[in-house]
Amino acid sequence: MTAAVRFEVEGTIGVITLDRPDNRNSMTPELLDAFAAAVAAARAAADLRCVVITGTGACFSAGADFKSVLQRDDGGAWRAPHEKSYAMYQPFLGVLDITVPVVAALNGHTIGGGFGLAMACDIRIGARTAKYGANFTRLGLAPGMAISYILPRLVGVSRAAEMLFTGRLVDGDEAERIGLLTAVDAADVLPRAMDLARAIAASAPVAVRETKRALYRGLGWDPRGAAYLEAFAQAESVVTADAAEGIAALLEKRDPRFTGR
Repeated sequence: MTAAVRFEVEGTIGVITLDRPDNRNSMTPELLDAFAAAVAAARAAADLRCVVITGTGACFSAGADFKSVLQRDDGGAWRAPHEKSYAMYQPFLGVLDITVPVVAALNGHTIGGGFGLAMACDIRIGARTAKYGANFTRLGLAPGMAISYILPRLVGVSRAAEMLFTGRLVDGDEAERIGLLTAVDAADVLPRAMDLARAIAASAPVAVRETKRALYRGLGWDPRGAAYLEAFAQAESVVTADAAEGIAALLEKRDPRFTGR
């Protein structure tokens, strides 16, 4: 794997680190490919009992790189528009295939697809001053990464609707209060996440894996299927004039002027 994402093992704990702070750990092809390789390495490490995912710099992940591409078209083979949208999220969705508990140590701002990655983890520890949320509608886009599926299951339908419809971001204290985060920390979140990971690793590993399996089976959990369905709406929205305006407004640091086209 490249230096865009690092995978290290500390005892029985695997640590995946997004390491492109200069680009806010955004979803560039390089970072996505490296993340997929890191997840594969974590899954292949038979002795792991927990995985921690974190980032470097001021952002855990700012989501899509709006100066790059919003859909993936690897290898030049023809793909339907919704398949290109879904392909953007497939590497992050690989977290769902990790059988041991996954703790997100959200070191900074966690937005859009990065917010979706955090919600695909089992437990989230966040920075108090960071911002969290999905601002897709403020960009003229429908959400992806199963965010419209997972968010209401974490915070309730009414809060999820308000956050998704407005694109509002919340700080760490509010995120903890509404159930997005298990805990917040004013300092470095990674030590706190590692302490939790060590507590998990001290439990019986087979029992923990089976408990995780049972927990999600009882919820009828299918984020990957939800993300695929979301991709149809996102592919439709990404070609609208409003999406062009929303992204331009973001890059120009101004309020968007949407026309409904």
